[in-house]
Amino acid sequence: MQLRKSFKKTLDNIEAVRRQEKKPSALRSKKHKSAVDSARISTKTEAKTRASQSKVGDEKLQKVLARAGQGSRREIETMIMENRVSVDGKIAKPGDRIDVRTNAKIRIDGHLVNLAQAQKEVCRVLMYYKPEGELCTRHDPEGRATVFDRLPRLTGSRWIAVGRLDINTSGLLLFTTDGELANRLMHPSHEVEREYSVRVFGNVDETMLQRLRKGVQLEDGPACFKEIKFNGGMGINQWYDVTLTEGRNREVRRLWESQGIQVSRLIRIRYGAIKLIKNLPRGGWEEMDLESVNYLRHSVGLPPETETKLDITKPRRKPKSGQIRKAVKRYRDVNKRYKK
Repeated sequence: MQLRKSFKKTLDNIEAVRRQEKKPSALRSKKHKSAVDSARISTKTEAKTRASQSKVGDEKLQKVLARAGQGSRREIETMIMENRVSVDGKIAKPGDRIDVRTNAKIRIDGHLVNLAQAQKEVCRVLMYYKPEGELCTRHDPEGRATVFDRLPRLTGSRWIAVGRLDINTSGLLLFTTDGELANRLMHPSHEVEREYSVRVFGNVDETMLQRLRKGVQLEDGPACFKEIKFNGGMGINQWYDVTLTEGRNREVRRLWESQGIQVSRLIRIRYGAIKLIKNLPRGGWEEMDLESVNYLRHSVGLPPETETKLDITKPRRKPKSGQIRKAVKRYRDVNKRYKK
């Protein structure tokens, strides 16, 4: 009996020892699991940090090239789709991104784009008085005159048109060397006002004007004039100043045509707060000062420019319209002889 009790006591002691041995093991297991989880969290955090750091200089290709003054984002997207852009010898595709901190070799039509030099380029803006008959394109297969023909030549960058005017529309057209500025000014989200002076042919009444202010349905969606001001005229030929906050194709003409009214003249007279200079002749241009450039940049959320190509040490002279008209006429005569 005593032997049995002694044996049972021994078994209980052994079991107690085993339980004691298991406790540290379980504790070690929990500690090990906790360490593994911490390591995993740390690894994920480091991976996210590396990913975020890698995206600091990671930008869309068209945005980088637009900022480098190679065209608007839309123009560059078209170039990419036409297989005209390459990165490090490989044809670029829509949606490609690059790290601007690397020395990637980007070419457009085989010509190397100097991104480092582009970062130092001064943002310049021109005011141009577009005459009727000129196309808003760089090259016309039929050899017709374009708005780029008379602009001053640039080295290392090029002029980018801020929006378009159709061939029968004249007036204010802005050009810039900064593709990002051009893209933001054109984007509807910034609601930059465009004002036009328009001569219409037809009977216009107040009910019609109210419809145009309230909005009418066009083929590409609803549209309206933000403001309409009567500006003179006689009979069924009348002038109005109308304001829009977007730049859809032929929008002013289509709005009036929706009411059965024909537009016989259309002149853009204002873009944002920039007004067409009265004594600037058609076909003439003038470079805008730093204050006007920074007004445009501020209006679309871009940092101010600190440099200008204009000589600020001398008082700025008003453009001599007579000299500009002679230069425009001389250009027109030379251009006609060249085309013959």
